[in-house]
Amino acid sequence: MTDKQLYELAERVGKALKAKSMMMASAESCTGGWIAQAVTAVPGSSAWFERGFVTYTYISKREMLGVKPETLEQFGAVSEQTVREMAQGAIERSHAQVSVAVSGTAGPSGGTPQKPVGTVCIAWAGPDSEVASETQLFSGNREAVRRQAVARALEGVLARLQPAVTKFA
Repeated sequence: MTDKQLYELAERVGKALKAKSMMMASAESCTGGWIAQAVTAVPGSSAWFERGFVTYTYISKREMLGVKPETLEQFGAVSEQTVREMAQGAIERSHAQVSVAVSGTAGPSGGTPQKPVGTVCIAWAGPDSEVASETQLFSGNREAVRRQAVARALEGVLARLQPAVTKFA
């Protein structure tokens, strides 16, 4: 996904949030604030982007987002359990109604057989207190993995804000 495509995706997320009078927060680990950067590149994003948390360490995940120590010990930072708690923590510690959380192994090192380089966990929390999550395995170098994670995170926010469209043949 190109910078232009990321910008257009962020713009669409902003329009959807604004239409619902909602604010979004991000909780980021492997993307290092790239989600926040992508959305704040859009003029007027202060109307719909409330804040971003960059929580790269276990300590910051616990202190800033309330991730439980036992979650990190049992499942690790790169887990759906952890990103679900990050997404919920971002809602609880902001004025946003929608959040997205990302944690992964972007490489080039740090992968394991269970969680190889390119493994990224993403979670979304919304106004109904429901949290959804998924794990992706992205390919490419560090920048490519991070770029794909940002795109998927924003696509997930957009999917949760827009009603499903039924197509008839």
